[in-house]
Amino acid sequence: MKYEIIVVGGGHAGCEAALASARKGHKTLLITGNIKNIADMPCNPSIGGSAKGIVVREIDALGGEMGINADKGQIQIKMLNSGKGPAVQALRAQADKVVYPKEMLKTLENTENLEILESMVEDLIVENNKIKGVVLHNGDEIFGEAVILTTGTYLKADILVGDTRRREGPHGEKPSMHLSENLEKLGFKIVRLKTGTPQRIDKKTIDFSKAKEEKGDDKYLSFSYDIKPNYNIEDQISCHLIYTTEETHNIIRKNLNKSSMYGGLDDIKGVGPRYCPSIEDKVVRFSDKEKHQLFLEPESVYYDDIYLQGFSTSMPYDIQEEMVHSLPGLEHAKILKYAYAIEYDAIYPTQLKQSLETKLIEGLFTAGQINGTSGYEEAACQGLIAGINASLKLEGKEPLILKRNEAYIGVLIDDLVTKGIRDPYRLLTSRAEYRLLLRNDNADLRLREIGYSIGLINEDRYQKFVDKKNKINELKELLQNNKITPTKDVNDLLISYGSAILKDGITFYNLLKRPEIDINFIRNFINIDFDNDIIEEVEISIKYEGYIKKAEKEAEKLVNLENKKIPSDINYDEIHNIASEAKQKLKEVKPTSIAQALRISGVNPADISILMVYLKKEYNRG
Repeated sequence: MKYEIIVVGGGHAGCEAALASARKGHKTLLITGNIKNIADMPCNPSIGGSAKGIVVREIDALGGEMGINADKGQIQIKMLNSGKGPAVQALRAQADKVVYPKEMLKTLENTENLEILESMVEDLIVENNKIKGVVLHNGDEIFGEAVILTTGTYLKADILVGDTRRREGPHGEKPSMHLSENLEKLGFKIVRLKTGTPQRIDKKTIDFSKAKEEKGDDKYLSFSYDIKPNYNIEDQISCHLIYTTEETHNIIRKNLNKSSMYGGLDDIKGVGPRYCPSIEDKVVRFSDKEKHQLFLEPESVYYDDIYLQGFSTSMPYDIQEEMVHSLPGLEHAKILKYAYAIEYDAIYPTQLKQSLETKLIEGLFTAGQINGTSGYEEAACQGLIAGINASLKLEGKEPLILKRNEAYIGVLIDDLVTKGIRDPYRLLTSRAEYRLLLRNDNADLRLREIGYSIGLINEDRYQKFVDKKNKINELKELLQNNKITPTKDVNDLLISYGSAILKDGITFYNLLKRPEIDINFIRNFINIDFDNDIIEEVEISIKYEGYIKKAEKEAEKLVNLENKKIPSDINYDEIHNIASEAKQKLKEVKPTSIAQALRISGVNPADISILMVYLKKEYNRG
């Protein structure tokens, strides 16, 4: 059998990769260990979150599927940080664990050029450092011009509970036993990582009167720019907030040596996630905290499992029982599924190009947790980019490389390939130096043209986007071309809004720059008949105009440095006076531009200056 592109793994990265390549017209094969687990959500029942929600909108803007699928299956949605500035606002939805994978599988099965095979890949076919295909667990060979590995946590996966270690995946399936070994034989540096998941609790056994109800937002929201919200606000299912108790902490401290991470197992090599630690990690690392917040999150409308967000652990089952029963409202709770930690292999991501093609094997791409990330959203966006770039490579075109000022996706990939990882990478708002440019409201304005140009956004969706841009400009012109003059009624109304009175006439555009003035104020004077998304975009762009222009000016400097290219055949050993650590890191990462070289930890400005002098002298660049 021969295909153009072979995608290995049917998680969030694999689904996006396969859809992107198939939609671009390439004969694609998706290989997954269990078709029932395609687009599965083995951990939290949510899509989005801080920074991650913006990534989902970026995926949608480029033509990916996660946002559309999340909207089909959401049972609650809210805008995080709505009381703060637009740079940190992001959507988060509770996603139905039955609906989400079912809808994604339906999409995959109805996509032209895409086939699905239930099997396990254990080796690669490589000739002259170029990918030729894959070898299945039964020895069968399948040939392809490009291969995308999206293996999630299945490479030599071990489930850890107390002093037990079971070689299996998140659902008890057999993991990939030899693929990571064979990658190592090909020269890849393999690292061991770890993550975990908390208990699932029977909803009927929880006393919710002891918890604080957390409802969805009272206005309609969606990740996708193309489908209107199809839910009733009143029908959203609530989450609930509780806190750990002193008893909880005492149980954990007393039994710490029974946790896999703290003595239960002495052969753990995997490094756990720094920004999503287990509950025992929290109790040890933040010993001054009297309590930690936990969320009771519904997993589906079709069954009663409640996900105990924030309570992941590798304690033995009997200790987990004590821990859960020490929580308010869970004194008599029935645990339907116990928490566990999972240890797995990944490749060190500096071995990747910014296109997510590996540096060692031409035509081999990797995406998702195999690259050292955590989270569904981080995986999905990598899968989309890998699918796009594998396709573009076959088409003889330049890869799609998103810059740090263009998308959170660009920030994530650049961080991975430039800085590497110490623990499973989680995307945070603080990682983006241009986060005011990378907002929830403007992902389509940043990326839809790109999605259209690479063929993942069809003409109807594109025209809808063009219409939106025209409406934005129309509203801005309306505000610029109409003035408000000082009268007693006008000034009285301004005073009621807590705003300074007018002495001279002013355009509504400039008046809107005042923090306390919104479109509702302006509606008292002129007709504003535009959709909410148009109004939101215009208000943000006007109110933050000065800050946005400043950020854009800073970003221009980045673009200039990105344009200062470093030749692929450069010999860093020939450059004298560069520090030995910097030389080692430059040889490892192989940066393609001065901007990327600057972001490598261990490379100092002095090293960059020497490098630029060398480039100017030897290559007439700099």
